[in-house]
Amino acid sequence: MLLASVFAIIIGFLLGLLGGGGSILTVPVLVYLADISAKSAIATSLIVVGCTSLIATYQHARKGYVCWKTGAIFGSAGMFGAFLGGRLTAYIPGALLLVLLGIIMLIAAFSMILKDSKQSDDTSSCSSETPICPLQLPVLAILFDGFFLGIVTGLVGVGGGFLLVPALAHLAKLPIHAAIGTSLFIITLQSTAALAGHANHLDIDPSVTLTITFLAIIGSFAGASASNYISANYLKRGFGYFVLLLGSYLIYKEVNQTIVLQVHTLIKDNREFIIGASSVVAFMLIYRLWAWLHTRSNKI
Repeated sequence: MLLASVFAIIIGFLLGLLGGGGSILTVPVLVYLADISAKSAIATSLIVVGCTSLIATYQHARKGYVCWKTGAIFGSAGMFGAFLGGRLTAYIPGALLLVLLGIIMLIAAFSMILKDSKQSDDTSSCSSETPICPLQLPVLAILFDGFFLGIVTGLVGVGGGFLLVPALAHLAKLPIHAAIGTSLFIITLQSTAALAGHANHLDIDPSVTLTITFLAIIGSFAGASASNYISANYLKRGFGYFVLLLGSYLIYKEVNQTIVLQVHTLIKDNREFIIGASSVVAFMLIYRLWAWLHTRSNKI
């Protein structure tokens, strides 16, 4: 439990500093260091991440780095997706959820490692005449991304800040500090909705949850204070390599013959639902591709 407590402080620190990333460690820490089952760890993670993000949001809001309108639009779609994801976890085996988390960790790791620092610098820079929070927003694109990131939050208990911050920086054109602060606000909303989705199968250890949450909040204060002095770009890349190793280990440990049989049974018993859901997802992805192609062609 001592090692889990140390990681809880690190999780809070990264949330306060980067607006995300740290929460992706919460479930593995709870499963492998606190010896909690996968589904209980996901529900506990939502409480830890939600409370920590709320405190960190307050810290960033004091500096004027939270764009409430943007966060409300993104978060409203995210809450719907998070609630849906939370309900779906009741029908998915715990080991399969851990494998899904491992895949998401690999995606997050490569996103942090391969991120173009020059592009990040350009996004974070803005003149004194440019408002921190833009008045015009691509609402449909923000709702689309918010919904899918919300599903990720509900399914595997991560805040999704590693995807939220780049999305807010590029879609809503927020400076990096505003993207971080707004991301924390969105994570708070999504975590609350996801926890509601887990209500019918909620199973948590109160003492472990309170301890981890308290330590993560302490870490978030330190992270929010350090955000003025530490370059997020270098820290993200190093953290990305760590997440890459942890995600690879998670997949290596959980993928076996048993989980292959569980996936086969899951598909067999829910074939019509999976076909219908896949069709909806495919349609939305095609629309997103169409919008991206037309936006790109207008810039040429």
